[in-house]
Amino acid sequence: MSIRDWPAAERPREKLLLRGAGALSDAELLAVLLRTGRRGGSAVDLARALLSEFGGLRALLDAPRGRLCAAPGLGDAKFVQFQAALELARRYLEAGLAREAALRNPADTRRYLLARMCGHRREVFACLFLDTRHRVIAYEELFFGTLAAASVHPREVVRRALEVHAAAVILAHNHPSGVAEPSRADEALTRRLREALDLVDIRVLDHLVIGDREAVSFAERGLL
Repeated sequence: MSIRDWPAAERPREKLLLRGAGALSDAELLAVLLRTGRRGGSAVDLARALLSEFGGLRALLDAPRGRLCAAPGLGDAKFVQFQAALELARRYLEAGLAREAALRNPADTRRYLLARMCGHRREVFACLFLDTRHRVIAYEELFFGTLAAASVHPREVVRRALEVHAAAVILAHNHPSGVAEPSRADEALTRRLREALDLVDIRVLDHLVIGDREAVSFAERGLL
């Protein structure tokens, strides 16, 4: 049966208009993006099959182009749609950290960094550079590593902070394993970076470790 033959309240697009996007399941939201199914099945049937095959929404959207396009019912056009939707979500969250407004809400920072960093398959170290009023100057990913570690050089962090005239910095890095618990090496690195930035009067406000669904704050743990 085609989706067009379903009751209006059960069709994903009509359901979204009536009840809001939050009322839709992962499969229904994905069906809205897919728009069409494959021979013998609706867009919702295809969405459910994809979620089952890839092991969930995160794994599906993080899948490399080759694997995604090889799945029945998908291809380059669908890959482009998925990537565009993800980037729109990231930019929406980034707009909440616009320079016009001071960064007062740690929850906004956590959501933004989760959206930016949790999909990386290798370890990435990034900085949010802030001005004297804690408004965001820039978000930059500075160092890239393997699945295990990234080589972070304090002098490069200091150099970049001075170049953008930062007064404060929020550090962040991801754990590709998905586990956000800080390691002893993370604590040692934070101390080195804080000491280096202190020499040029730039404050380290926090260091967040980004996992799959959570971000651990050094400041909240009392580790700064």
